[in-house]
Amino acid sequence: MKKYNFLSIILLGITLSNCGDTKKGENSLFTFNKSEFKEKYVSDDVLKLAVLNPNSKEIDSIIYYVNDKKVGSAKAADQFTLALTDQKLGYQNLKALVYYDGENSEATARVELVSKVQPKLLKYKVLNTYPHDTLSFTEGLEFYKDTLYEGTGQKGTSYLRKYDYKTGKVFKQVDLDAKYFGEGITVVNGKLYQLTWQEKTGFIYNPTTLKLEKTFAFTKDIEGWGMTNDGKNIYQSDGTEKIWTTNPDNQQMLDYINVYSGNTKIKAINELEWIDGKIYANVWQKDAIAVVNPKDGTVEGIIDLSGLRKIVKNSAAEVLNGIAYNPKTKTIFVTGKNWDKMFEITVSE
Repeated sequence: MKKYNFLSIILLGITLSNCGDTKKGENSLFTFNKSEFKEKYVSDDVLKLAVLNPNSKEIDSIIYYVNDKKVGSAKAADQFTLALTDQKLGYQNLKALVYYDGENSEATARVELVSKVQPKLLKYKVLNTYPHDTLSFTEGLEFYKDTLYEGTGQKGTSYLRKYDYKTGKVFKQVDLDAKYFGEGITVVNGKLYQLTWQEKTGFIYNPTTLKLEKTFAFTKDIEGWGMTNDGKNIYQSDGTEKIWTTNPDNQQMLDYINVYSGNTKIKAINELEWIDGKIYANVWQKDAIAVVNPKDGTVEGIIDLSGLRKIVKNSAAEVLNGIAYNPKTKTIFVTGKNWDKMFEITVSE
């Protein structure tokens, strides 16, 4: 078994996929020639695109699209070669718009682009252990101006608080309306953002006073899970393999990446934290963190934190969830849902 497959099992397990399938309802007048399609592609590969013309129509030209973006054209039925270097990981939805006899028709198919990177198994060292409220169903964790902020879930008990992580003393707390299940949080441009799970609603607070300044609706029909930022854009997860890029000024969801560890799609991406240009991501139901390249979704490293679970004494403790980077100490703080402890760690190869 390859090393990256072993590491993928830590995160999720191997997901089988059916690659190269055409979309339902594809027009049968023209079809993609899939005889040279591979089961999976990596970014170094090239994709050879051509259509089959069983009715011998006189083709004028073909325009090719990948994920609804025009990538090139060919005269008549000539083959078109597409380099996959700049395509994001995941399924590539292919479309050929074929012009013939003054008319046009579409052919569709898809292929899967996976990561060529073998993720590294990273080491961690526990520097300190601090108390954590066992009633906190942790969904978001973040430092802002040397103060730790935490957002929690569960309807009726969701809240946002800031507190002294060394003692557990709460400085300020606001409780969410009972209809909301709180999720990830992040602070960017002097504003604190918080997601909700299935209500498709988010909140913007003053981080000093925790006064609610705005309620906003998601611009995509997704769930809200984890949240982080790079100082400019917000990144948020939705419980799938996707991490969305969001404009904090208008809350518009702009684009997304798909998270892959080797040839394995990693679903259930949860709490997020931006650390040194990478996204550190909890994976739901796994006591592990994936280190993700935000440009393309490649998992470059995996931190197996299952050993911390053995130190947690609370019998009601659930999965690892909660990552906060303290820029002052350059250390990472991790905890879990209803854990009685929070750990300050460093990570190395």
